[in-house]
Amino acid sequence: MSPDRGQRRRAVVLLSGGLDSATTLALAIERGFETHALTVRYGQRHAIEVDRAETLARQLGAASQRTVTLDLSHLSGSALTDRATEVPKGRPEHRIGEGIPATYVPARNTLFLALALGWGEVLGAHDLFIGANALDYSGYPDCRPEFLRAFEQLAALATKAGVEGAGFRVHAPLVEWSKARIILEARRLRVDLGLTVSCYDPDARGRACGRCDSCLLRAKGFREAGLQDPGVRW
Repeated sequence: MSPDRGQRRRAVVLLSGGLDSATTLALAIERGFETHALTVRYGQRHAIEVDRAETLARQLGAASQRTVTLDLSHLSGSALTDRATEVPKGRPEHRIGEGIPATYVPARNTLFLALALGWGEVLGAHDLFIGANALDYSGYPDCRPEFLRAFEQLAALATKAGVEGAGFRVHAPLVEWSKARIILEARRLRVDLGLTVSCYDPDARGRACGRCDSCLLRAKGFREAGLQDPGVRW
């Protein structure tokens, strides 16, 4: 849904620095929203994405960008926050998305959306955008459409704006898109794909490992889109 004609509505967009969230930000801007990008530094091993998010927000034309720190390193067991847990690599394509993967961070999207919700109340932004994708990442329970609709209901009950009838809308425009479709849309929107970071275990310079689930899905998406990945540095 686009803002009403003649009125530019504000939106908070969760921006991780990855392909999906950068495309989501570009879509929100194209749809006419005044976008405020929110990036979370949560103790992730691929923290270089935070720097990339800040750059992408500027390049794409977000009205503002904010990086907040939320330390989730105490949530042991996730390969993204606990360096004692290995990131799965080299898994066959048919295994990706089976079950809940080791890269699942407990309640991550719930926490991130809560932060976006709070900032949205401050800004008067009743539209929240998230780059969730249930097609390629079906193993993540907090990427499902059911979860996103449930969060909208929570927002209506838990906020002053919701109680007063303003309500909130959670937008996940990519939720049922293939990775190839996302890549083609990002290209159309002039997202600098070379800046985006998808890898779960990049080195200090941001070079992708090429073998984790996210790298494999990204490579598959570029193959199906018939394009070369400008972000490949391995």
